[in-house]
Amino acid sequence: MAKKAFLVLICFISLIIFISTLHGQGSKKTTTLPSGEVVCDLNGEWDAFVENYGVSTGAPSYPQIMKITQTGSSFVAIRMIDDPWNKKGSQSLQGELDKSGIKKVTVLFALRNPAEAKAQISDDGNKIIIDDGERTRLTLTRK
Repeated sequence: MAKKAFLVLICFISLIIFISTLHGQGSKKTTTLPSGEVVCDLNGEWDAFVENYGVSTGAPSYPQIMKITQTGSSFVAIRMIDDPWNKKGSQSLQGELDKSGIKKVTVLFALRNPAEAKAQISDDGNKIIIDDGERTRLTLTRK
């Protein structure tokens, strides 16, 4: 009887450890707005890869580092290094969040007009793909 109780106790403890590990891996950084709405917390530095395609196929793709600063549901991203067309410190993105992710995002360029884009955040909140649908796709990975 004692052996069975000990075995059940070991199984129970193992199950608790397994579930807590899974929960920790799947959690995403969030912040609560004054309205009570919970949104992703995008604050911090992100590695970015800027891929040019479509009408911009002739332009090279390149790496970038962006620092996102979020105030409530609004965010802006600043370039942390120079790239072929933009200077360090220039604004690269601006947008709005809601409970389902990024509601609106605008990609800002030095040599052309801003572009409205679509964005998707990964389930764990550590990867964002932004695509304007015509010429530029950005893949951001949280540092």
